[in-house]
Amino acid sequence: MATVAITQDNDIEKAIPKALDHLPIESLVRGKTVAVKPNETWASPTDKTGVTQPDTLRATLRYLKRFEPRELIVSGGAGAAETEDVFRIVGLMEVIAQEGATFFDHNRPPFTPVRLEYAPDKDVAGPQQEIMVNPRVLEYETLISLSQLKLHETATVTLALKNIAMSFPAADYYGHPRSTEKHENAFFDDMHSFIAAMAKRFPIKLAITVGHPAMIATGPLGGYPVETGLVIASTDPLAADVAGAKLLGFGPQAVRHLWEAGRLGVGETDSDTFDYPAMKLKDAIEAFTQAAYGKRLTFEHA
Repeated sequence: MATVAITQDNDIEKAIPKALDHLPIESLVRGKTVAVKPNETWASPTDKTGVTQPDTLRATLRYLKRFEPRELIVSGGAGAAETEDVFRIVGLMEVIAQEGATFFDHNRPPFTPVRLEYAPDKDVAGPQQEIMVNPRVLEYETLISLSQLKLHETATVTLALKNIAMSFPAADYYGHPRSTEKHENAFFDDMHSFIAAMAKRFPIKLAITVGHPAMIATGPLGGYPVETGLVIASTDPLAADVAGAKLLGFGPQAVRHLWEAGRLGVGETDSDTFDYPAMKLKDAIEAFTQAAYGKRLTFEHA
């Protein structure tokens, strides 16, 4: 049974530890190489709404430091900007320095090829059989996805799984503002299958998704940001994403990469079987819709 801890607090630095207290964090962290991957797709001095906020990262790093990891890394790989620029603009770089963590840009060379596995009953083999990544990401013992609760115009939602899947392929190899050479890829030919295959190959040990802010209307950028104070955390990243999708109004079959990830054995998809030790899913949906739409909805049929 997947445990999904959902909490809400106006202070996100209180909501995050409240959620993590319900999960077996120590066994994931103590003495291990731990990498936290925030959402850092793009930001500007006038728009920082689409990425992980400094207080979110600070609360996460401080909680993890309690259990004395061998190394605590904040691993970034922006696709629409320079990773360091996004971190600096938003204030994440300052938090990393203050908390004694290590910054690593996994967009940079060297690169090494990694094979992907797709759902066995697909009619085709999948959009991309091999990807190039920085080999450092293969050394992470505990990978933590620190994502935002957002809609996405192509992937439907952008939560824990997508946060890793569309960042680990090295942008310096496939095309980036700094790149002088761009290699072909097929990520976007079937993004959902690609996300599911990446989730299988790069297992997320802990998913933390925050609605600080959440983004509705569209995404991953240019949507309508809403402050919810909600945190979803689970050691089953697929279960966390299913719960996040439910808040946004989607079941797992409506988000194909979640459905395919379930068939690949990434995690559980039946939200009725999850254990909710903090906030119940129905209560979280009501809290989210109140913040987003000004009305408490349940998404249940009359």
